[in-house]
Amino acid sequence: MADFQTSTHRSTWIFTPQDLLEKYQASNQRAIKTLEQYGATRLEVDVDGSLSYPKPQFEGKDNVVDRHSLPKPLNAEEEQLMRVFYEHKIQEVCGAFGFPHKIQATAIIYFKRFYLQWSVMEHHPKHIMLTCVYASCKVEENHVSAEELGKGIQQDHQVILNNEMIVLQSLGFDLIVFAPYRSIEGFVDDMEDFCQATDGKVQKFKDLRETAKLEVDRTMLTDAPLLFPPGQLALAALRRATEVHKVLDFERYLESIFSRQRSTHTISELIGSLNAIDSWVRELKIPTAKDMRHIDRKLKNCWDPSSQDDSKKREKRSKHKSKRSSNEGQAAPSIL
Repeated sequence: MADFQTSTHRSTWIFTPQDLLEKYQASNQRAIKTLEQYGATRLEVDVDGSLSYPKPQFEGKDNVVDRHSLPKPLNAEEEQLMRVFYEHKIQEVCGAFGFPHKIQATAIIYFKRFYLQWSVMEHHPKHIMLTCVYASCKVEENHVSAEELGKGIQQDHQVILNNEMIVLQSLGFDLIVFAPYRSIEGFVDDMEDFCQATDGKVQKFKDLRETAKLEVDRTMLTDAPLLFPPGQLALAALRRATEVHKVLDFERYLESIFSRQRSTHTISELIGSLNAIDSWVRELKIPTAKDMRHIDRKLKNCWDPSSQDDSKKREKRSKHKSKRSSNEGQAAPSIL
């Protein structure tokens, strides 16, 4: 059985907050440089994972990109909202297909890791989201064909296949993911044993388990899975769930864990980590489709600046048509 302590998940994909911030900033800045150099950010992905950059858009005699005509790039906050929006979409897609939690968690982790290497301005998250779900189904041995997945959500399955290699390469082929949901199961079983002498209310523990899973669902949409091990994510979710169901004294349970295990950390350090995870969850905002309209327009313009001109023409035609209809409406009474 795989061990988290010796895994690449622990050694390669758990970061400090500062390291994580620097990775996001680096991917954002690289995309902005691509926009300045080529006039667009969209990267075409071939089936073998090779990339094609946009053709440079030169202006004037000196073959210099007209920077005044460049679309505005997404800032770090807009990129973060875009990532959260599509991570939530992963949960919705997995729910619609009835996939188990481990597939959902693996797909989200793949998605998060991918966008440590790339900006959403370079690879559209709608496409990467689907490929991450497809890859996680393979790894978690719940295979669903690309055709079936694409058909189920009315998307071109070829996009899924085209992006598969670039996703795997970006993950460094580290495909084993440790999800908090499995830790939830282990901790709840242990809690039942801990409370058996005083309280054997099985139903309460079932409710606790389900509430904790819902709490983990929210946690997975934050940066916490890139900052903390899955066991701590599970404990933080269980602590919040025990506040609802009150099946045991959670601090006393933590003390019992430390009394049974040799740990290089103190209980106060663990509580500090749980508090930090709770803070990430409290600050989470899941954007709606309405919230995303402005960001989506900016992203579309970064991919294809000509779409901005087309959009303005449509808007102008729409205003002209509206004005003409209004004038016709005002003229009608005089005819009568």
